[in-house]
Amino acid sequence: MPETDEQLYRRFLADGDSRDLRVLLERHGEALTLFLYGMVRNMEDAEDLMLDAFAEAAAGPTAFSGRSSFRTWLFSIGKNKARAHLRKQRSVTRRAEQAWEDPAESLELALLKKERDRQLYQALRQLRDEYRQVLLLLYFEGMTPEEAGHVLGKGRKQIYNLAQRSRQALRTELERMGFDHAQY
Repeated sequence: MPETDEQLYRRFLADGDSRDLRVLLERHGEALTLFLYGMVRNMEDAEDLMLDAFAEAAAGPTAFSGRSSFRTWLFSIGKNKARAHLRKQRSVTRRAEQAWEDPAESLELALLKKERDRQLYQALRQLRDEYRQVLLLLYFEGMTPEEAGHVLGKGRKQIYNLAQRSRQALRTELERMGFDHAQY
């Protein structure tokens, strides 16, 4: 049976074996990058923030208590780094918004090959950040409502309500774009 994320992380902290950290990066790096991209809207920044989140995790268990999964904790670190990055960016430039519209950096064209998936992602990016984040965490990352709540700083009931509103907003956006939501 493969080792859990928590076992790998604790062994990395105890032994300093970078192989354990590499396994965690392989397991969660891409998903965390996509989640962060949804916040910062720039792939280079999302990749940098993902590495920053792993660097903070590698520096030591400053906040990891084991009450949540390693993945949930890592996504929380990433979310906080993205928020700080966005605050800094707002004071300097609006580059993040421009990158979202730049076809050369279009995430859906680079990552989603099927037209249906591209259209779904296009509809997702029209949603409020909070709606998009909860949908990405619950349905793309397969997190439980409790895990998503931990990442987003919300309770379980709030996540259920937010997910319901988010699904309705996505349905409305897909219909506005001319798609039958039953396909999705």
